[in-house]
Amino acid sequence: MTLFTTEHLAFFSGLMGNIISFLVFLAPVPTFYTIYKKKSSDGFQSIPYIVAFFSASLLLYYAFLKKNAFMIISINAIGCVIELIYLTIFLIYASRKSRMFTIKLILAANVGALGLIIIITIAFIKTNATRVTIVGWSCAIINVAVFAAPLSIMKQVITTKSVEFMPFWLSFFLTLCATAWFFYGLFVKDWYIATPNVLGFIFGIAQMTLYMIYKNAKPESIKMNSVEQDEENAIDQKEAHPPINIELRTTAAN
Repeated sequence: MTLFTTEHLAFFSGLMGNIISFLVFLAPVPTFYTIYKKKSSDGFQSIPYIVAFFSASLLLYYAFLKKNAFMIISINAIGCVIELIYLTIFLIYASRKSRMFTIKLILAANVGALGLIIIITIAFIKTNATRVTIVGWSCAIINVAVFAAPLSIMKQVITTKSVEFMPFWLSFFLTLCATAWFFYGLFVKDWYIATPNVLGFIFGIAQMTLYMIYKNAKPESIKMNSVEQDEENAIDQKEAHPPINIELRTTAAN
């Protein structure tokens, strides 16, 4: 008798994916608490939360098409609510220019793009299996783009030798999240879920490796400041103690 069936393993992986994804969704809470305290969202970007909202909405639609995908429905429904709360707070405290830009992006992504996908798949695609394939590939492409987003941060870490903008624990939980959803996709044979999370796992490991390499490194900006400070100190010392010019005069004996 098998101790754990594929259904048991899929349930466990999906449950872990839900728990870890929920923690990842809550990661920006300190950021929005800062926005609330400052009464301003200046200096912060809304794009990551718009992309997360769009991704969760698209996955929610995919799960409804796929059927019997409760694990995907539960976390993405929660994710949509959380991202909506974040975006609402951002809009309340945004400048007029930033507010209008954010509203336009939300309408373009979650009304325009998502609406277009829903209309095309319902009105023009006859079989549900084909709908699942089209929306599944769309989800996979969006997830790959999301997982590839930290490449710019990784480049910054290598360039500056500073891990200030790449927290270890966020990278760690994102890697765990990708691992859990990969195994969920594997056990339920959902390759649209499993495949992008392979890339997520690889990028997560790469981020943690970079963190371990550069966590004790002296950032380039600090090194430059140290060199500049040393040069300034040397100049100050020269000004305070100017060198004494000694002229040697020789007289010729006639």
